[in-house]
Amino acid sequence: MTARAQAKQKQAAPSTASDDEIARFTAMAEAWWDPAGKFRPLHQINPVRLEFIRDHVCGHFGRDALGDKPLKDLDVLDIGCGGGLLSEPMRRLGANVTGIDAGEANIKIALAHAEQSGLDIDYHHRLPEDLATEKGRFDVVLNMEVVEHVADVGMFLGASTALMKPKGVMVISTLNRTLKSLALAKIGAEYVLRWLPRGTHDWRKFLRPSELAHGLEKTGVEVTQLKGMTYNPIADEWRLSADLAVNYLGFAKKMKA
Repeated sequence: MTARAQAKQKQAAPSTASDDEIARFTAMAEAWWDPAGKFRPLHQINPVRLEFIRDHVCGHFGRDALGDKPLKDLDVLDIGCGGGLLSEPMRRLGANVTGIDAGEANIKIALAHAEQSGLDIDYHHRLPEDLATEKGRFDVVLNMEVVEHVADVGMFLGASTALMKPKGVMVISTLNRTLKSLALAKIGAEYVLRWLPRGTHDWRKFLRPSELAHGLEKTGVEVTQLKGMTYNPIADEWRLSADLAVNYLGFAKKMKA
């Protein structure tokens, strides 16, 4: 097979990446670490996400969540890591962190910021399906605000769960497909409050918790905990809640360890 034919075959291979989504986030890459910029909502929800990840991961592995470096020596994969907003605090909590993203510009930003921060994080411009040689390697796989942007949800979940160790866990954060999320997360956030650039989300790609759980079950992974994230406009802060109608977090583990 010629090099040209091989290149065409590679281009035609199934991928979880969406070219439109990659282009959209690449255009905003320089803004990742600006807390008042285009990624302000992620900066705001980061403390809530970190609390959920730390507490549930520590509970699963029998760690003291409030101890010094509670994630020490755990291998964590941050899929769709962007500029490293979660990868860096995971490293500070003691984890060995690998961050991957479909956007090369995002990885360049993440590498530069980690170096400035004195953090050793293994960043790569790759997709989960590119890590076939690393199946079963990670204690923790993070899929935070990613699944609603991929081209093929089933393929993406399969590729992601294959990277979990037999006793590994996955944490997912995404958006529910409800009328409330259409009003708040799409119309409100993008067109009224302008928290996000227009076109950031496609409401039709939001996943109901039942759909997410069913998709993971097909790969042998069970969702054991669901929590909502709700915004308090008076306090201007996000909190964990029982309301799953808009933003929600899921904790999952392999059914047969």
